[in-house]
Amino acid sequence: MNQSGHSQSGPELKTVVIGIGNDFRGDDGVGRYVARKLKEIMPQKVDILEAAGEATELMGLWENKEKVILIDAVFSGAIPGTIYRYDGKTQPLPASQFESQSTHAFGVVQAIELAKTFNTLPQSLIFYGIEGSSFEMGAEISPKVIEAAENVIKSILEEIG
Repeated sequence: MNQSGHSQSGPELKTVVIGIGNDFRGDDGVGRYVARKLKEIMPQKVDILEAAGEATELMGLWENKEKVILIDAVFSGAIPGTIYRYDGKTQPLPASQFESQSTHAFGVVQAIELAKTFNTLPQSLIFYGIEGSSFEMGAEISPKVIEAAENVIKSILEEIG
């Protein structure tokens, strides 16, 4: 079994979905929430992982993958539940959305930029950010963020086909 709980027999899986976050900090756990829901319904051709979001961890998880989809909470002051989608190959992720509430000092934005520098980005890297509002220790994921997560799940299923 691999880290995601899927067994890998045969060729290595070339698509990975990585849910990022901290389960103990309210809306920050939304990336992991999405990953767990996808594990229940996603075809075995896709590797689904959870991560804390440290840059080197992420780069290791997407190494040798062709398509990567990342999901994480963001905080920009927009309406909670707002969904952002970025193409990590062509669009820079706005660092300001990741800094104030992030539990990882050197995280998603830095991982993507570092991978660009070393020419180690996968062929496709899509990032879904879900605007959060509650990042306190012990808080639950808020209803608006759960609703947005369900929409992101649908979008990811469509993207993977």
